[in-house]
Amino acid sequence: MDKVAGIMEKYGIPGRDAYDLPSSPLTFPDGAHCRMEVSGIERPSTMKAALDEMKKRKVPLHKLICTVMGASFLDRGELREMAAMAAEEKIELIMTPGPRPLWDISRQVATPEGALSGLRMHGSDQLNHLLQDIYRCIEVGLRGFLVWDEGVLYLLNQMKLKGDLPSDVVFKVSVFAGHANAAGAKVLESLGATTFNPVADLTLPQLASIRKAVKIPMDIHVYLFDSFGGFNRLMEAPEMARVCSPCYFKIEPGVSVGSMYKPWVSEDALAGAIREKVKYAALLMEQMEKNAPQLKISAQGAKDLAVPRPEVAVA
Repeated sequence: MDKVAGIMEKYGIPGRDAYDLPSSPLTFPDGAHCRMEVSGIERPSTMKAALDEMKKRKVPLHKLICTVMGASFLDRGELREMAAMAAEEKIELIMTPGPRPLWDISRQVATPEGALSGLRMHGSDQLNHLLQDIYRCIEVGLRGFLVWDEGVLYLLNQMKLKGDLPSDVVFKVSVFAGHANAAGAKVLESLGATTFNPVADLTLPQLASIRKAVKIPMDIHVYLFDSFGGFNRLMEAPEMARVCSPCYFKIEPGVSVGSMYKPWVSEDALAGAIREKVKYAALLMEQMEKNAPQLKISAQGAKDLAVPRPEVAVA
């Protein structure tokens, strides 16, 4: 075991999980250890509810995962409105481009065993459609995108490097990509991921081993849909921040992704759910202030966030 561990470490991969739980030496550019991320901003009305609850509870929100149903279901006016609201509050928006697997004709992934093959874009036509939706979002000033397919990440990063996408565009890798170890994290970092979301059931030593291998922020679920296991790790947040910094606390409770993020889900239901998620962000802040006062949470509007730029929107 020790011999194999030594070989792994030659390639920058920890040979064992980090059972000693070392404190991460890394932080965000502003010196903070953690930030807040909320998913499910499906429409402008959902964003308005999130921002209202944020101000009422006096909790910062740094990154919002938007249009999980697919940005292709919103018109340009709705996208512009969301970009303008986020720009005013200095919040990073990560848009989910459409069409989405599970929402198109690719049905293998919707079966119990087919799901094991993961979410992937099928063929070049689907890649073309996805890129069209990304360009549509960029044209209204949006600058962040969710990626769940490593091939798509490779393509997007190459386009960014060669000038076919703006240089300030960022890519977050979704939990749907299913990465759970340091080697996978290094692959995503090498392909241009700005942040990545490991699977939600990793232990603290496993998360700590990933942090030893990469520098990009981790997006760590502290609450996750029942359909994914119903994880509630709010009480672990201080230790997560200590060993995983820089990290985003990702808040996404609910019954299932498939039931929550469909175009016909009512706006009132989405607004009520998002208010509950912001309340959990306030509870996370309370945990951090009480149990890890030495660790810093970014203030609202950190300068390195990919805030939308509606001023560069294309008519």
